[in-house]
Amino acid sequence: MAMLVVAVALIDARGRCLMQQRPRHRRHGGLWEFPGGKVEPGELPASALVRELAEELAIVVDPAALEPVGFATDAPVTMLLYRCHDWRGTPVPLEAEAFRWDRPEALAGLPMPPVDVPLLAALARFVAHG
Repeated sequence: MAMLVVAVALIDARGRCLMQQRPRHRRHGGLWEFPGGKVEPGELPASALVRELAEELAIVVDPAALEPVGFATDAPVTMLLYRCHDWRGTPVPLEAEAFRWDRPEALAGLPMPPVDVPLLAALARFVAHG
C-alpha cells in the first residue's frame, strides 16, 4: 500500500539544515533523516508536516512558511520535501535519538534511509540555485 510522507529541511540563520537520527528500535534505526512523518487520511501535506513538527520537535510552523523542494519515491513510500526558514520555538528531539545542524552539502556523508538521499541532493541543488 502506498504511503505519503512529508519532511522538512529546517534551515537556520547560518544556512544549516537540521537532521534527526531515527530511534534505534525502528526501521532504519540509527540513520539520519529529515524531520517529518506520515500524512493521515484526509490530511493536507502541509498540515501533516505542521503537526509532525510539533510532535517531533516541539516547534510551531505556519504552513505558509513551507516551500516545496522536491519529492522522491522508494516504494511504497513517496516523500515530499519542503524547506522552512521560519518557525517558533527551539527544536528539541522528542522522538529522535539525536539531531544535528550542518550545511546541506556537508550532510551527504551521513547514513540515511534510501528515500532521503535524493532529497538531500535536491535540497543542495535548490539552495545553490536560489
